[in-house]
Amino acid sequence: MGDCTRCTHCTRCTDARRTPHEIALLRDGPRAAVTVAVVALHLRGILEAGPPGTLRASRPTENSDAEHPLPTLPPLPPLGVPLDPPTSDGTGPAEPAEPADTAHRALILESAVHGALDEPTGLGGLVRHPEVRRAVAEVRVGLAEAGLLTYPLFRPTRAARRQVRALREQHPLPAVRGGLTPDDTLLAVALHGEQGLRVFVPRFAPRAGLTARVKIGNKSMLRPPRSSGTYGGSGGYHYCGGGGGGGCGGGM
Repeated sequence: MGDCTRCTHCTRCTDARRTPHEIALLRDGPRAAVTVAVVALHLRGILEAGPPGTLRASRPTENSDAEHPLPTLPPLPPLGVPLDPPTSDGTGPAEPAEPADTAHRALILESAVHGALDEPTGLGGLVRHPEVRRAVAEVRVGLAEAGLLTYPLFRPTRAARRQVRALREQHPLPAVRGGLTPDDTLLAVALHGEQGLRVFVPRFAPRAGLTARVKIGNKSMLRPPRSSGTYGGSGGYHYCGGGGGGGCGGGM
């Protein structure tokens, strides 16, 4: 969905940009960020739809896109241990650690979501799960460090919302999903919400409760996408997948 010559956060680039998880958080809050994590886990083949409206962990399957493998999920740090703990060789005081990069924070969120699926759980239950909330808070830390959230409410700044809208305009929703990488899929879901889910995971999304259904007579139909309102903005940032993802989404 973009040109890596404008990307600045993969192994070929230098400057950090936002991941789809961060884009979604800025666009529509924690629920949207967790939705991106759910789709990422589904693409890995380790998450599937459970009983109607729920999600459950599944056995790993071979990545369907071997050309663009997804990076390995890191273990979730124990409670109270930061993602970027001070380092020490045991002979002197601990040195401040380099801040965890945005891609690592996104993978931690995916790891937390997967770990929360001890039993079939709805999206709302995942958003409220303590470990998932902690992981979302870590994603917020990265955004705050980048100056994209205001204090003390941690809402997107005006500039962030403007850039989010601009990127959504730069990356309209593809008409078809053929030929796109997993990174493209996550970017589209982050930018376009339910519309992106209907294009890229049309069967999985309604069964898993990611897109709501309404009944008209004897027919079940998808509800129109709810307006973006958790943070009051819509749109997205540039995304470049870290650690082995496929392409990079456009630029800011």
